Amino acid sequence: MERESLGFDPNTPNVARLYDYYLGGKDHFPADRAAAERILRVAPEVRLAARANRAFLGRAVRFLAGEGIIQFLDIGTGLPTRNNVHEVARSVAPDSRVVYVDHDPVVLVHARALLAGTGVAVVEGDLRQPHDILKDPVVMATLDLTRPVAVLLVAIMHYVSDAEDPARILAAIREHLPAGSHLVLSHGTSDARAAAVRRGVEVYRTANSPLTLRGREEIEELFEGFELVEPGLTWLPEWRPDQADTIDFANGPETSLILGGVGRKN
Repeated sequence: MERESLGFDPNTPNVARLYDYYLGGKDHFPADRAAAERILRVAPEVRLAARANRAFLGRAVRFLAGEGIIQFLDIGTGLPTRNNVHEVARSVAPDSRVVYVDHDPVVLVHARALLAGTGVAVVEGDLRQPHDILKDPVVMATLDLTRPVAVLLVAIMHYVSDAEDPARILAAIREHLPAGSHLVLSHGTSDARAAAVRRGVEVYRTANSPLTLRGREEIEELFEGFELVEPGLTWLPEWRPDQADTIDFANGPETSLILGGVGRKN
C-alpha cells in the first residue's frame, strides 16, 4: 500500500535516477546507487557517457536556437539538473517555449516542483503513445504545431524494444511536425565496447526499463524522413564539439557508448 501511495518502488532501480547518479545528482535511492555501481565496475566509461549525452543535448539545443527554432518538445526528459533545455534555449533565444514530457512519477513530481514559475510546461506522457503526447491540450496550448518544433529524444529510444516498433513511433511524431522541424536523437549502440554493452544490458534488465541497444544502421533508420545535418550521426563527442567536450575521450570517441545526431524535416 505504501508503494502504491508513492507511485513508484524505491527498491527497483530507475533509469532516470541512475542517470541522475551518473551526472552527480542527488535524486536517487540505495537501489539505484547499487545498480549504477555494478555497471561502473565493469564499464566506468558509463559515467562519462552520461555527461557526454547531457553535453550533446546542450550543444544541439544551442545550435537549433541559433537557427531560429524556438519551440522544443523534450520527451523522456528525466530529472531536472543544471543546464536544462529551457535554460540553454533561452540563453540564445529568450522567447523559446519548452514542454517537458515524461511518464515517470518521480520525474514529474521533481519537474513540477523545480520548474514551477519558469514558464515551461510539464506533461505526463509515454513515448510509446506519441499521438497522445502531440494532441495533449497543454502541448497544443504551449507549442504552435504549425510552426517548426524541435523534438528531443535524447537517450530514450534505447528503452523502446523492437516489439514496440520504434519506426512507428518516429513516423507518428514526424507526421505531426511541419517542414523545418528537427529531431534530436541520441541512442546507446551495440557497436560500442562489448563488455560494457553486455553488463549494462544485464543491469538495466532489473530496472524499470530494459535496454535495447542498436547498431549504427538501425539508429540511422530512425531518422527516416529527416535529413541529417552536419556532421551526421556521430559518437557524441564528435557532434559539433566544444574543446571541453573532447577532453574525457582522449582514448577515442567510441568510449562515449552513444551515437547522436540532428535531423531536419524538409
